[in-house]
Amino acid sequence: MVLMMPVAALAGIGTASAQSSIVMFAVVDNSISSYRNQANGPFGTSVTTSQTVLTNSALSSSRFGFRGREDLGGGLGASLWLEAGFNSDDGSGVGSNGLIAFNRRSTVSIDDGDWGELRLGRDYTPTYWNDNLFDPFGVNGVGTSLISTASGQTSPGSVRSGWTNGQYSRANNSIGYHLPALGGFYGQAMYAFNEKVTYDPGGTTPPGVAAIAANPALAATPDNARAGKYVGARGGYKNGPVDVALSYGESTVGSNYYVGSTATIKTWNVAASYNFGVVKLFGEYSNNKMETSLATNTFNPLGVTKPEFDGFLIGVTAPIGTGDLRASYSAVRYKNINLNTFGFNPDPKADKFAIGYVYNFSKRTAVYATVAYLSNKDGAGLTVGGPSYYTQPVAGVAPVPDKSYGYDLGMRVSF
Repeated sequence: MVLMMPVAALAGIGTASAQSSIVMFAVVDNSISSYRNQANGPFGTSVTTSQTVLTNSALSSSRFGFRGREDLGGGLGASLWLEAGFNSDDGSGVGSNGLIAFNRRSTVSIDDGDWGELRLGRDYTPTYWNDNLFDPFGVNGVGTSLISTASGQTSPGSVRSGWTNGQYSRANNSIGYHLPALGGFYGQAMYAFNEKVTYDPGGTTPPGVAAIAANPALAATPDNARAGKYVGARGGYKNGPVDVALSYGESTVGSNYYVGSTATIKTWNVAASYNFGVVKLFGEYSNNKMETSLATNTFNPLGVTKPEFDGFLIGVTAPIGTGDLRASYSAVRYKNINLNTFGFNPDPKADKFAIGYVYNFSKRTAVYATVAYLSNKDGAGLTVGGPSYYTQPVAGVAPVPDKSYGYDLGMRVSF
């Protein structure tokens, strides 16, 4: 269900055109969610952090927005899309000080049935779509795939392994191109500007060579003059029950002019699904690598370089009654996180199982339940959500993240 109104009527001027309209849409999704995150200490002890909350977006992200299109004739059209996420459990926005912000999507575009669509603004990155569309839980709630969790989507534990990516799901200041319908083939390409100020000569880059000469420690402070840039593409084929897609992207997440370093997360993934009617199967493989390039090459044979993780997902959905059963197994295997000498101190890893059911009262209203279990090994610190693991020393030893459990019980209404 959508609310449609002529563009001219919305503006209060002129005569409405039958080819121009604005559509308003919204989703409100609230749930009771509970989390238990256990860390193991010395001598068989353990510390559990737990939390039960009334939260939002465990099935579908709570949001509202407007989209509109004007027919320019000859198959050409101009469109806008403004979409804001919000915390429907307390009514606050996701912007600063709880204000509403169109953080989910903010684009204008021009499209043609023969040539495709060109978009400008804040939009979804190509590499994110495979994580989202081929996850039975759609990267929402405790069932979210570990591929998304390790990328920083839902877990404070991703930071523990040094993995944060502000452009994982969306990129600001982007130019995007989407292919037209090509007999089942589809594709997307994106370039996002970082919009940072550059300095010439480079020695004037803050804090400046004079300040560094007075205090050499300032040289270690990242200026992040290259951070914020994204470039990526995705292509796939969908026909009948089969859907398969491949994507690649590079996101610049940090830099330091005086050290001569640039940190880039390079991601590629491939995913597929097949709908047998009585059951739909999903699968995905994802490789994510953090590469730090240096202006001056250094020899460091024992150093840990190019940390990365491989992610795996196998999932299923099956219609049962008026609803859908959902289940998945996902795993993450980190590489080059620890210094692994002769098999000691192996790299972290995590495994996760999730199962849930969505009961549809109608096309717009549903209730749902999801439970998930996650196991960390060798220092991984991922969670299904909720609070961080307890890591303060116990008897002089910091507890090690072990297990994470959680459930969602909620309701979603959309229009």
